[in-house]
Amino acid sequence: MATQPLPSLKHARRSRFALRWYTWLLLVAVVAYGVAFAMHWDDRGVLWVKERFETTAQKQESIWLPDYHAVIDAKPLPGMEKDEASDVAYDPQTKTLFSVMGKNPFLAELTLQGDVLRKMPLVGWSNPEAVTVLGNGLLAIVDERDHMVTIVKVDATTRELNIADFPKYDLGPSKDQNKAFEAVAWDARNQQLLLGEERPPALFTWKSDGQKLIGDKQKLASDELDIRNLSALAIDPRTGHALVLSADSHLLLELDEKGEQVSFMTLLRGFNGLKNTIPRAEGVTMDEAGTLYIVSEPNLFYRFEKQK
Repeated sequence: MATQPLPSLKHARRSRFALRWYTWLLLVAVVAYGVAFAMHWDDRGVLWVKERFETTAQKQESIWLPDYHAVIDAKPLPGMEKDEASDVAYDPQTKTLFSVMGKNPFLAELTLQGDVLRKMPLVGWSNPEAVTVLGNGLLAIVDERDHMVTIVKVDATTRELNIADFPKYDLGPSKDQNKAFEAVAWDARNQQLLLGEERPPALFTWKSDGQKLIGDKQKLASDELDIRNLSALAIDPRTGHALVLSADSHLLLELDEKGEQVSFMTLLRGFNGLKNTIPRAEGVTMDEAGTLYIVSEPNLFYRFEKQK
């Protein structure tokens, strides 16, 4: 009786190699999907496709972040390497910027080119993470660790701020007490503060007359915050649209007045004129001309202008 020949060693080796090849391919696919899910690349892809269908008129009525280009890229703020820049806000009256430092609490005033004009120690603050300009010399500063927002007065003679001298408002508990309120922006059109929790990302409003807060904060329902964390907020004074910054996602989102995504900007190397990825974007603001400013930990300053 004839016997069947045994499989050759060469065939067995080929089978094992093919098995390993498919296993590695599957592993790469799983990892790629995990990264894409974590970075919300699927959502960015959908938004990118939507952007292709926006009309010229719709683009003109929005901020339209894809048109922005870095004109000051990663300029160091001198002497602040160990202070951790946490946020930045534009003051239309002084035509300057105010930035809070979280690790060693102080408020810095900057020119629009990122030069430091003065540093004002914040006495009594634990971890100031957000700042916004209300007008008439009033600023709101959010302390993430103490879950508190304080309205302070700053003028040309101010050299130091003591928290005991100003009205304070309790922001209440957060779902994650260690990743609590980290963003604030003044919405002049609607006379309210826009507040943001870091993780999970969430938005709140708090009515104000520009001098004090009225009532209590209200949570905004939003399913458009498909970002890993929320680092900072800003309001465009021209359109009323909100800018939402995420350090972990390396992303800046534009939301319209209904809270819907309009456009986005990727803060990675090679995009929008960036020579390198913004390490950890923690603050964003915009002036009345539409110029965009970002600060990043530890002490980096960025300025973006819209390309005509």
